[in-house]
Amino acid sequence: MNVYAAENLRSEIAYIAYHFHWSHTELLDLDHLQRRAYIRQITQINQRLDDGL
Repeated sequence: MNVYAAENLRSEIAYIAYHFHWSHTELLDLDHLQRRAYIRQITQINQRLDDGL
């Protein structure tokens, strides 16, 4: 079993919470793959906005 570093988890939760304003409980209910998928999507959206698209 892999243990995901607490600092990584906090960072992911903060990133998603900042953009989506979801509660701490909602974010902790996401599994690792779901969190990573949301992070990828948020990152892509931000990159498109930064590029002016």
